[in-house]
Amino acid sequence: MEGFRVVQLTPPGSPCSITIGTGLSDSPPGSYEGLHLVVNDIVAAREELVERGVEVSEIRHMASGEWTPGPDPERQDYASFADFADPDGNVWVLQEVPTR
Repeated sequence: MEGFRVVQLTPPGSPCSITIGTGLSDSPPGSYEGLHLVVNDIVAAREELVERGVEVSEIRHMASGEWTPGPDPERQDYASFADFADPDGNVWVLQEVPTR
């Protein structure tokens, strides 16, 4: 079908996939914010993205109701975050879940 293309990305060992492509949605490119990519080591994941040329925010966590720089000191599940934008401008969130 002309104007339709699907690319399905499935990380090794993951039961989940991310689908990208053309003709999938009426939403304009760059309009999505907050899709979470769960990683077991946010520091390593951020470093790898930066090494590949992706501009990634600094890692942050919530402490006393405020965003605080760096990963959660106890590296608790669902507590550390970083953001980056894809080439279309969609904003993705890295979220650390070490015990999954």
